[in-house]
This record gives sequence, C-alpha cells and structure tokens, in this order.
Amino acid sequence: MRHPSIQVHPDTESLARVAAEQFVALAQEAITRRGRFSVALAGGSTPRRTYERLSDEPFASQVDWTRVHVFWGDERCVPPDHPESNYRMARETLLDRLTIPASNLHRIPCEQAPEQAAAAYEATLRAFFAEGKTPSEGAPIPRFDLILLGMGEDGHTASLFPGTAALHEEERWVVATYVEKLGAWRVTLTPVVLNAAAYVTFLVAGKHKAQRLREVLMGPYQPDRLPAQIVRPHRGHLTWLLSVEAARLVQV
Repeated sequence: MRHPSIQVHPDTESLARVAAEQFVALAQEAITRRGRFSVALAGGSTPRRTYERLSDEPFASQVDWTRVHVFWGDERCVPPDHPESNYRMARETLLDRLTIPASNLHRIPCEQAPEQAAAAYEATLRAFFAEGKTPSEGAPIPRFDLILLGMGEDGHTASLFPGTAALHEEERWVVATYVEKLGAWRVTLTPVVLNAAAYVTFLVAGKHKAQRLREVLMGPYQPDRLPAQIVRPHRGHLTWLLSVEAARLVQV
C-alpha cells in the first residue's frame, strides 16, 4: 500500500468540496480510459454534504452520469424507503437530482433476509466485475474506482464493527453481520473488496471523533478494536479527508 494521504480542512463544507472534486476527477479519468466509473457510497452526515455538492454546479455537469455505476459500502437491513436507509439518503441527496440510468444503481436488497441480501449483492458485484472478461482470465477482482467511507466514534467503518467476524473474512465479498450493541442486522462489503479498490477515501468530521481518529491513525495496529485500520488498499490509494475538529489530536 502507498503511504496514505491525510488532508485537514477547516470545516465540513470545504471537506465536502474537496471530496466532490476528487470524485469528479476520478470519474472523468475512469470514463475516458474504460468507459465507466464504479463507486461505492457511504452513509452518514459527512458524505451527505458531499453528495449534495456533487448534485449541484459546478460539479454535476462535469460528469457523464450515464456511465457512472453506483454501489453501496454497507446498508442497514431496512426497506429502501426507510428513513435509515443509506440508499434512500443517497437517492434524495444525489441520485434523484441527476440523469442516471436505473440500471446503473446497484443497491443492496436489504428488504430480503440478511444472508439472502448479502448473497444477492455479492452476485451482483461478481457479475459486474466479470463483465468483459473471458474464463481464461480467472475470477473477477472487485476493483472499484472509488470507495467512500466514514468512521464511527467506535472506529468502525462501513458495517465492520469492533470484534465482529466480518473483519476476518478473506473470501466473501459481502457478508451479513449482526451488530450486538445496535441490536440490528447490516450487510457490508468485506476487507476483500475494500482493499482491492483503486482509491479509498475516508470522510471524517466532528470533534467527537478526534480521540478515536488519533488511535486509528497513530496508535498500534488493532483492527479488531479499531476496524478502520483494516482498510489498507493493496495496490491503491488511501486518502483521509478530515475536518480540523476531527484532526485536532492527529499529527499531520
């Protein structure tokens, strides 16, 4: 893995602007080179502002959205119209405001039972990343052009929570995971997928995350306790976009 880039921005608004700029640049490059751009979106309040910026000018018109394929890094096991749905949040803040084919939106079908939803989503991913390959080229590699992630106050990312079996998954691309402290099921991409991406970008804001962020970035490697540490792209770029409040204990 290349050394991660850590960028500190004065507020959430400037952080969202830089994240939108990165999204646009990577989308333009991928579409020019391969004819499509694949991105996995994150839930949460900080990504929300990034999506709002992307759906507005000057960013919206800089991307050929008909060639953008949208996935999700994780999802709560709720229907797609539920207030807590990551899909619903992205649809309301970004997708409904753009001209993007419905066939390009690959949501996690969490109205199904958790294990069924995970299996169905993995099948979707495998079909997408196998497209255009011949059998002689072997199994597909889930190399997203960009994965956006947040980080919770406990150091979790996507739905990889401390002490969960999903952190140790080495074969499956998607798993269902029961989060004991939340009393709820979620479906999440595994480290297999996160660490195969070309670009992974964390968006972290808020002073309440400062201590945990310091531990993740500067402390010993303990991914069972601090799951965000497990994100280390093998042949990709890792970027941390931080608000100054979140980064106040980090030495950059």
